[in-house]
Amino acid sequence: MGTITKSLLVKPGKKLEISTIDAGATPGAKDKAEALKRTAKHLERMGELQYRLYAEAKRSLLIVLQGIDAGGKDGTIRHVMEAFNPLSTEVTAFKAPDGAERRHDYLWRVHKVLPESGRIGIFNRSHYEDVLVVRVHDLVPKETWKKRYRHINEFERMVTDSGTIILKFFLYVSKDEQKERFEERLADPTKNWKFSMGDLKERERWDDYMAAFEDALTNCSTDYAPWYLIPANKKWYRNLAISEIITETLEGMNLKFPKVELDPAAVRID
Repeated sequence: MGTITKSLLVKPGKKLEISTIDAGATPGAKDKAEALKRTAKHLERMGELQYRLYAEAKRSLLIVLQGIDAGGKDGTIRHVMEAFNPLSTEVTAFKAPDGAERRHDYLWRVHKVLPESGRIGIFNRSHYEDVLVVRVHDLVPKETWKKRYRHINEFERMVTDSGTIILKFFLYVSKDEQKERFEERLADPTKNWKFSMGDLKERERWDDYMAAFEDALTNCSTDYAPWYLIPANKKWYRNLAISEIITETLEGMNLKFPKVELDPAAVRID
């Protein structure tokens, strides 16, 4: 386990205190130039390892991205997940549940979009919304959402026991950084569409969201499905950290190409 992976891991069983963490920190990185070089190498290796995962077709990888508005989830998908071949990668964005989703338990819509063997799934938001948004907006009673930590842990245990590796990333930006990113969206005509007045309403609940994230990560970072808190004020560091953790995880899977029964050297094609 490398320096970045060790330093950003939310240790299972230990209380997380977000207020003690610097969102602009860059543990394990010398500077931006060095980080960009390392990230490029990781992205190349991620593509190679994804190919092995697809060929082996026995296991899968689920990447969960959570964060406050303007935290960088979309940017991470653009700049890190671009390493993966779309043929065997699927991104799922979770919005407010509707239709059939509301007529099933809250994990139903998540279970049905888990990646198949050989594939990589990327969640832009996830089942954790059901202990974040529902808590902050008081959509369900406290006694209901508190039970969900146990539900989620048991669900993720079942998923990992079935051959899916789970990596969960909380993209942590400071409140000042969020303000700057909102202002950039307002100043850029190509990004105006990404801004909503509702974003400001959510910003008013910053402390409530941080408390909800603290509890979610504290209760649901496990040995089998760990959470990583990514200081994300600096986008170049965010990309380095996530690409390095994904690369290390794929390397650790010891992926193998399937054995073939025929002798390729004996095949003659006329």
